[in-house]
Amino acid sequence: MDRASKQMESVYKILSEEFKKNRTPIVDLIDVQTGDPFKVLVATILSARTKDETTAVASRRLFERVKRLDDLDKLTEKELAKLIFPVGFYMVKAHHLKLLPSAVREQFGGEIPQDVDELTKLPGVGRKTANLVVAVAFKKPAVCVDVHVHRIMNRLGYINTKTPLKTEMELRRILPRKFWTTFNSYFVSFGQHRCSPVRPKCDGCPIRKYCEHGSSKIT
Repeated sequence: MDRASKQMESVYKILSEEFKKNRTPIVDLIDVQTGDPFKVLVATILSARTKDETTAVASRRLFERVKRLDDLDKLTEKELAKLIFPVGFYMVKAHHLKLLPSAVREQFGGEIPQDVDELTKLPGVGRKTANLVVAVAFKKPAVCVDVHVHRIMNRLGYINTKTPLKTEMELRRILPRKFWTTFNSYFVSFGQHRCSPVRPKCDGCPIRKYCEHGSSKIT
């Protein structure tokens, strides 16, 4: 095992413990509570560019009216927008939710697909959303990269990439497959609570000795 792999083993173990101390990300929580891939997919769509607290409230309100895929057909786009407000881009997301039932029925026989490339054919589903649904809802290996993963992996010096897509492709190449299913939850939680975009809390950081960014600030 090379040095980078050994360091990632250590970082992953530490962040798995840190994860237990913080609030569970909303998509993981919905999976635990419902075990329903449809609801995980919808919650993931709502969570884009939105704080977990806002997503949680909007998801709860929506799922009081929407128990299954076909229930989205019963609501107008305006009603959906009102239910999910104030998630980011709520009007666009309401439009995507309205289109979702017919897209799933016509392309996948009414079943939520379990493949990343197939999921991205659905309205409002990009690669980050698709990877997260595969990992969280179906417990299958998937490399889900959002801004937190992209930022922290580059700060660690584990990779050197310019965009989340390039980060995903590089992690698919070098990140041990055993980490794929859960690493996103750990890194997102860590990014939300400590390794923030601006003024990360480097003092006392449990993985600082493995981090190029944090180590460079030690005088």
